Amino acid sequence: FQGTTQMLTPGEISDFQVVSALSLLKLTHLYFICLHSLLTVLSVLSLYFSIELSLLRFLSAELTRGYFLEHNEAKYTERRERVYTCMRIPRELEKLMIFGIFLCLDAFLYVFTLLPLRVFLALFRFFTLPCYGLRDRRLLQPAQICDILKGVILVICFFMMHYVDYSMMYHLIRGQSVIKLYIIYNMLEVADRLFSSFGQDILDALYWTATEPKERKRAHIGLIPHFFMAVLYVFLHAILIMVQATTLNVAFNSHNKSLLTIMMSNNFVEIKGSVFKKFEKNNLFQMSNSDIKERFTNYVLLLIVCLRNMEQFSWNPDHLWVLFPDVCMVIASEIAVDIVKHAFITKFNDITADVYSEYRASLAFDLVSSRQKNAYTDYSDSVARRMGFIPLPLAVLLIRVVTSSIKVQGILSYACVILFYFGLISLKILNSIVLLGKSCQYVKEAKMEEKLFDPPPTSTPGKTSSKSQNKYKSSQGLSTEETLSASIISQPVHQKENTVPSLVTSNSDQFLTTPDGDEKDITQENSELKHRSSKKDLLEIDRFTICGNRID
Repeated sequence: FQGTTQMLTPGEISDFQVVSALSLLKLTHLYFICLHSLLTVLSVLSLYFSIELSLLRFLSAELTRGYFLEHNEAKYTERRERVYTCMRIPRELEKLMIFGIFLCLDAFLYVFTLLPLRVFLALFRFFTLPCYGLRDRRLLQPAQICDILKGVILVICFFMMHYVDYSMMYHLIRGQSVIKLYIIYNMLEVADRLFSSFGQDILDALYWTATEPKERKRAHIGLIPHFFMAVLYVFLHAILIMVQATTLNVAFNSHNKSLLTIMMSNNFVEIKGSVFKKFEKNNLFQMSNSDIKERFTNYVLLLIVCLRNMEQFSWNPDHLWVLFPDVCMVIASEIAVDIVKHAFITKFNDITADVYSEYRASLAFDLVSSRQKNAYTDYSDSVARRMGFIPLPLAVLLIRVVTSSIKVQGILSYACVILFYFGLISLKILNSIVLLGKSCQYVKEAKMEEKLFDPPPTSTPGKTSSKSQNKYKSSQGLSTEETLSASIISQPVHQKENTVPSLVTSNSDQFLTTPDGDEKDITQENSELKHRSSKKDLLEIDRFTICGNRID
């Protein structure tokens, strides 16, 4: 309008204003005509339907009308419970995460503390065997053979890692573009999961091949090929984790922190890929175990990054405070992503927050059952199967980084190393004692104690020996606490020569098979299994049981 008036002469401005005023009056008149027509239509409708309609009555109805939520009480109660569930998710999830992280820490510290001592005792027994005589057909017990194999794999892979140049790998990765590094980091995460899924099978095959009874018909390729496969797996997996740590180190040392921001945003992309899928309790349990393993691995990777950076800056403590905000940012983003992901998964799939206490009880059951005298496997292996966390490659990489970053020279340095080793042993023992106590508490709260005292399977698949039944009856006569503590404290009893080798099965197999007997026993066990079905499903799941199942 101002542009139009500037082009007009002073004499023409007044005429333009008059025309504009007349146009405005015409529009106003047209509006009132439309309003009058609308009121006329309403009055006609009111006469036709014998209803007294007016604008004031419509407005009063809109301002004073009410609605009663109690008429749909179930719907709104459910919506309120969903809000409360989302508010409880952070607390319950973090309790599960903390418990699981300490379980991974216990299995990880075992490699550095108790495994060398167990290897030393096994080798001492092997070299002093002629002094005791060949009373047993086995030169070493199965657990001692597995310990020696683990120790030999660690030593061989550690020396092989010395031929991998960390500095050259760092500069090679640093020379790549940001987008290429982002793609590389995503590929490394996928490769890490694939390595973990196949690596534990390789290690289990090696342990079973080395300890399998010799009376059976040979159905394997031999111990030496399995051993070389295990060494190759641990070495390649350690290199893979080293590339991950190097990529993270490059992101920390970049000037604009763009790569670190992109890597953190990758965690939020994970929400999109998992929140809108269908999940059941078993699938959520597998995801929770995967998140525990991923978070603990990230902590170890951050430790490696800090060690490498501190070495480059001559262990200046001021540089540690420079890295501290970035470390906190990575940890905070990981926690926030896990909370949001689990909160919306439980909301969309109608899963309560109490399910995380069941998950915690299942992990505690693994720990308590591994401490029994009839345990079938080592606890570190059960954690690897449950969570996909294999400590051997990560331990090889950490030893390689620590030995290259810290130089030990002089008697005082060696004394500090010995004191540090004893400190690690003390931390491992303290952590194991606290975890065992908390695990017993969780198992009792979940009422899963009776599953710990089931009779062990014998060579005949359908029948149990009278000796095992007597033991089971005697264990039922004791109180729950006494039986639980006795089964944990007592040491495993070695089998005699003349005993028939029994097929080793897991605790989950005991719940899947029913012994031959009367129909009454079968019906009773079926009724018990119905009541325990929810907890039984969790105990049967390991990290890789349902990885092949498609979750739509």
